[in-house]
Amino acid sequence: MSETLTIRPVVDADAGELLTLRRAAFVTEAQQYDDPHIPPLTQTLSELRADVAAEGVVTLGAWAGHRLVGSIRVVLDGKKATLGRFAVAPDQQGHGIGTQLLLAILPHLPEDVEEIWVFTGRDSVQNLALYEEHGYTHEHDRTVGDLTYAYLRRILSGGDPAGEPASA
Repeated sequence: MSETLTIRPVVDADAGELLTLRRAAFVTEAQQYDDPHIPPLTQTLSELRADVAAEGVVTLGAWAGHRLVGSIRVVLDGKKATLGRFAVAPDQQGHGIGTQLLLAILPHLPEDVEEIWVFTGRDSVQNLALYEEHGYTHEHDRTVGDLTYAYLRRILSGGDPAGEPASA
């Protein structure tokens, strides 16, 4: 990607563009699992706006110029953070945007967060590789209906979100 990437929190005015990005990014996932009803594809604009404004939720967006090309959301719950709705525009995948977003969320975590969790489809090989490359380890699988999700966790060293993963 040749254009400079700007990463900042998503605000209500960005909601329509965020909804469009997520739908475009999650179509591939829905096709892979033959399920057009995954939550990122069924969420309404009003639901997304409520989520962006919710206490304990941080959503970051990555902009290339005026275009939103990626986003990541984290839900904070005590000493645990859970990543979700991680999306990169299909034509921008493979350019490091996901990696930049994954790293950019760390300074937005409260100091007392000790672990970050994320889940993805068990067959989403690229997603799993990205998380594992950044210190997430596979903890367990969970089947819901016809889908099996892989749950991964990253332990933060000494509760320092910017720190390296703690050694096992």
